[in-house]
Amino acid sequence: MKLECFSFFTFFCSLMFLSVMELSLAADIINPGQSISDGETLISSFQSFELGFFSPGDSNKRYLGIWYKISPSTVVWVANRNNPLDDKYGNLTVSNKGNLVLLNRDKSIIWSSNSSRVPEHPVVQLLDSGNVVLRESTDTSSSSYMWQSFDYPSDTLLPGVKLGRNLKTGFERHLTSWTSANDPSSGDFSFRLDISGLPQLAIMMGTRIETRSGPWNGFKFGGIPTKGNSIFIPRFVQNEEELYFTYETFNNTVITRLLMNQSGKVQRLVRNAEGSEWSVMYSWPFDVCDNYAECGANGNCRISKTPICECLKGFVPKPQDEWESTQTRQCVKKLPSDCQSGEGFLKLPRMKLPDIDWSNKSMNLKECKAACTKNCSCRAYANSELTGGGIGCLMWFKDLTDIRECSKQFDWGQDIFIRVPASELDLDEKKRQETIIVLSIFSGLFILVLIIIITLKKAKKKDEESSKVDSEVPLIELSIIVTATNNFSEENLIGAGGFGPVYKGNLPTGEEVAVKRLSENSVHGTEQFRNEAILIAKLQHKNLVALLGSCIQGEERLLIYEYMPNNSLDYFIYDLKKRQLLTWERRFNIIKGIARGLLYLHQDSKLQIIHRDLKASNILLDNDLNPKISDFGLARIFMSDDEEAKTNRVMGTFGYMCPEYAMEGTFSVKSDVFSFGVLLLEIVSGQKNRGFSHPAHHHNLLGHAWLLWNQTRILELMDSCLEDSFVKCQVLRCFQVGLLCVQKSPEDRPDMSSVVFMLANKGATLPQPRQPGFFSERSTDDTEPVSKKSEPHTENAVTITMMEGR
Repeated sequence: MKLECFSFFTFFCSLMFLSVMELSLAADIINPGQSISDGETLISSFQSFELGFFSPGDSNKRYLGIWYKISPSTVVWVANRNNPLDDKYGNLTVSNKGNLVLLNRDKSIIWSSNSSRVPEHPVVQLLDSGNVVLRESTDTSSSSYMWQSFDYPSDTLLPGVKLGRNLKTGFERHLTSWTSANDPSSGDFSFRLDISGLPQLAIMMGTRIETRSGPWNGFKFGGIPTKGNSIFIPRFVQNEEELYFTYETFNNTVITRLLMNQSGKVQRLVRNAEGSEWSVMYSWPFDVCDNYAECGANGNCRISKTPICECLKGFVPKPQDEWESTQTRQCVKKLPSDCQSGEGFLKLPRMKLPDIDWSNKSMNLKECKAACTKNCSCRAYANSELTGGGIGCLMWFKDLTDIRECSKQFDWGQDIFIRVPASELDLDEKKRQETIIVLSIFSGLFILVLIIIITLKKAKKKDEESSKVDSEVPLIELSIIVTATNNFSEENLIGAGGFGPVYKGNLPTGEEVAVKRLSENSVHGTEQFRNEAILIAKLQHKNLVALLGSCIQGEERLLIYEYMPNNSLDYFIYDLKKRQLLTWERRFNIIKGIARGLLYLHQDSKLQIIHRDLKASNILLDNDLNPKISDFGLARIFMSDDEEAKTNRVMGTFGYMCPEYAMEGTFSVKSDVFSFGVLLLEIVSGQKNRGFSHPAHHHNLLGHAWLLWNQTRILELMDSCLEDSFVKCQVLRCFQVGLLCVQKSPEDRPDMSSVVFMLANKGATLPQPRQPGFFSERSTDDTEPVSKKSEPHTENAVTITMMEGR
């Protein structure tokens, strides 16, 4: 009897355990018979979005919505926005008809997905895109969704949501503002794709257009002012079935959304994945000139001048005395039309195009002008798209409405050619010719002076460069190097990098050397050449490659190193056959040798050096497979009291760069520590950080190592060819040290003296690592050199104009 009770208890516990496991594995799914009550939530697989019940602001009403997991107050979708619950007894479930339904306390349906297609085995899933979908349990393809929240956006356009119309069914997707911060019901303003003429984005109040974007120009909607953007990629799709606008993000390190707010503005909001606040990238309408038809028919709005409205060339206000007072401004032609002989076209650059009358995508600009010239009713023409240098034709036959001059500080607007009397053209042509003559004279003088200055500076720089390197490094005649490398023959080519090709050579003394030759297309250059020559000449350590000499002659820039017969480390660890030559003992010795070399650079040499480009291809191996750090072209000297420095020119290799350097240009000794940690994990695993992929997640090698470490499965990451030679405690210690080195915060990373100690002392107590940098970064292509001459944030810069509370 006791045995039977025990068996039943064991069986019951097993069922409970399996149930809990099923819930934890399906935290983003509602299956038939399951439901979500107030207080419970669905969470998307990568913890990006959460679905549940909420009360906005000071309201006591309850709504079903979706919000960011990291920002619960930022609601991006509301199901029952116009039919709230009065209490906390709401329940979300799948009905017996296969619909997603929201029930109130009385089990009455207050909101339903109302899907026309009924799945046989329905499930509801919250995706990591913020989309909640109703689908067949066995079919996850987006084409088979029975219903999705992306088809019914509220006030927020997430990446992937379409704004536009299905041309076959007439179904439209658009945004509608909340009534207030306490009330998500449909407000006064909407944001939609207006297709009454050429498709364009429009902010509307009821049926009245408040602001319009102008037509799509092949890259974007030309009338929305934006600065340099690498946050999102706009997409406009037009085919037989659909016409819509959407966007996607460049990467997942920055979160962005488009909000139609209660005051009638569309805002582009951005937030770093680890940030705590939303910032406004732009807010549209941008200024009063964005108001629809602010300056009336044939009037140009110029926000930089007072008054802001003026008539276009060839037009005058009507009536003259009422121009400033009337609410319906209008400009009329100054002179009667003389289409056959007395008119031409005046180019207006950087303009927001007026509402469109006619278009033809097959015509070019020359054909467009000819067609407009022949038709006396044609008032203006322009390209329809800016792709390929300008294609397509737009024509206007009525008043030019809602036109404005675009500010030069933003990237927007395009050229338009308006029909004007010949007298207006003559005046403009005379001024233009006078300007061209004056500018030509000054330009010629300026170029002549500039050529003289550059020539003198170049000659002086060569003399300074040669003398400076000569004082640090022995100079070797070019003829000797040419003979040693057999005139830089292909047979002697042993490698290439950002600096240029590397050749094997034999000096007259019989000594084998490696010759680095600065390429004309090198991402480095004279500065890096001189930097490497001078730095390495002052450094002496068995784990640093030795510089034997240099050559500066004519346009040639050469560095002569001791020859490393076993090539570089990447030659072994990324090759399926050659990696087997690196037993665990050899790999462990290589790791310790690199660590000692870095320690020398950071602490023991006369100069404190930050390498800035530590990677597998910059670790050379001698006859005995001892490692030697090479390539000091990007290295920097630190003063003894420096903790960190900042650069406007971020250079190095993605995959090995630490977060603070890649994103902010800040570097320190901890930058090299991060690179060393990446390299250590690559050596032990035999896999690259960049290009790493895993079927179960999107993380890079660092992220995968972090997941395995937390699951105490880190040994699964070890290179399989080490199974017969590895020492378990050493491998575990290397993984732990590697994860300590790649921690996100530089303050958490150990210095190289601690790294060397931890690697060499098996009895040392190691701290537990924290989350690595770039943990949520998607892997892309293999490592590649980086060279940016601008601020690290230039392309990702966000102009913060206000903070958003919701």
